[in-house]
Amino acid sequence: MPDLQNLTALAAFALVSSITPGPNNLMLMASGSNFGLRPSLPHLAGVCIGFVIMLLALGSGIGLALQAIPAFALVLKVLSAAYLLYLAWRIATAPVMALPDGATQARPFTFLQAAAFQWVNPKAWTMGLTAVAAFVPPDSGIRGAGIMALVFGLINLPSILVWTVAGVQLRRFLDRPGALRLFNISAALLLVASLAFSFWP
Repeated sequence: MPDLQNLTALAAFALVSSITPGPNNLMLMASGSNFGLRPSLPHLAGVCIGFVIMLLALGSGIGLALQAIPAFALVLKVLSAAYLLYLAWRIATAPVMALPDGATQARPFTFLQAAAFQWVNPKAWTMGLTAVAAFVPPDSGIRGAGIMALVFGLINLPSILVWTVAGVQLRRFLDRPGALRLFNISAALLLVASLAFSFWP
C-alpha cells in the first residue's frame, strides 16, 4: 500500500492534470453548451471510465512496452493530430439552430466514442505515461496500477464535471445562434491550440 505522502502527491498530480484545459475538458464544455448536462453525461462517463481503463492498461506493463518502440510516439502524434483536427472541425461547424422539438441536428459523443477517444488523446497519453513512471513501482504489478487508476478516477470525474457544468452555464449567454457559433469556433480553435502540448512538450 503506498504511503500517505505518495498518495497525496498522486492526488495532487491527478487534480492538476485533470482540471487543466485539454481536449477532453474543451470538448465537454462545448458539449454542455450545445446539448446541456443530461445529454452530455454519457460523454463525461466515457471520458472518466475510458481513461481509468487506459491507466490500468498502461500500468500493467503496456506503457513500458509501447515506450520501447521508437516510432510509437511519432505515430501517436500524427493520429492524435489528425483526429483532433477532425473533431475541431466538427465542433466549429456543428449546427446551432434548434429543431421544432427542441433537439439539435448534431449529437453529443456517446459513452463508447468518448472512451475510445482516450487512446488518441495526446494529453491522456502524457498524463497516463507520466503517472505510471512516477507513481507505479515496477514491482507493484496490477495492484499498483489499480490504486493509481482509482485515485485518478475519483479525482477526474468531478474535475471534468466542472467543465461540463461551466459549458451549461455559458449557454444562458449563448442564446443567439450567432453567439453559440462564435463559442463553437473559439472552442475548436482552443482544441487545435492544445495540439501544441503534444508536438512541443
